[in-house]
Amino acid sequence: MADPARARKMADRIKEIVAKRLDKGLRDPRLGFVTITDVRVTGDLQHASIFYTVYGTDEERRDSALALRAATGMLRTEVGRNITARLTPSLEFIADAIPENAEHIEELLREARERDAETTALASTAAYAGDADPYVKPRELDEDEDDDEFGEGRAG
Repeated sequence: MADPARARKMADRIKEIVAKRLDKGLRDPRLGFVTITDVRVTGDLQHASIFYTVYGTDEERRDSALALRAATGMLRTEVGRNITARLTPSLEFIADAIPENAEHIEELLREARERDAETTALASTAAYAGDADPYVKPRELDEDEDDDEFGEGRAG
């Protein structure tokens, strides 16, 4: 197993190589606006998972995935030429779910804000069901009652 720092360096280098190659352009018209978000290399440096996002519609995402899958061999050759490793890792392109997750989180936050606003509106017009202060307080005694309690204030 390789050093984790070495695996991270190799992942960063692969990310840079693939991003530059995609920036130069592939001859595949299906490839859309692709951004490489992350690369993870296995501990034995034999496999690299490349995470990417595509700006556009679902159809453009599908077409870009097909284009990347078709260009995997050429991109692996490019990586092999530009890294200093004995073996070139195999490449796997994985669509990153960051945009979808961010959209879902935004939707949940929007729903929470709406519920908070409804609760605030209800609270502003609400009235107490019972007393305003429902907690039992100790009884306050008058001085006359205090004397009677101990039997001192009685005539007798």
